[in-house]
Amino acid sequence: MPNPSEDTTLYIIAYDIPEDKRRTKVHRVLCGYGTWTQYSLFECWLNRRQILELRAKLAHHLNEQRDSVRFYALCGACQPKVITVGSPRPVDPVTIII
Repeated sequence: MPNPSEDTTLYIIAYDIPEDKRRTKVHRVLCGYGTWTQYSLFECWLNRRQILELRAKLAHHLNEQRDSVRFYALCGACQPKVITVGSPRPVDPVTIII
């Protein structure tokens, strides 16, 4: 996951995918690019190359007739102004193998 810098932009990526299998694949792809903040929402700092790469990876898993993924660009100064009301962000279950 990239750190904020001058050549990256903060994207809020929201998705609406009705099928569990496709939604899980999209979730896994997005986990490699940003922070999972709500059940169908990620915050990702991306540069131009990364956004093109991510869009290409997502296209392999989407049904264009039924699925929707939206990228909302925010300025870096907007991130500290985010207000969260309610429960904390979701957590992936962790498996520990001994």
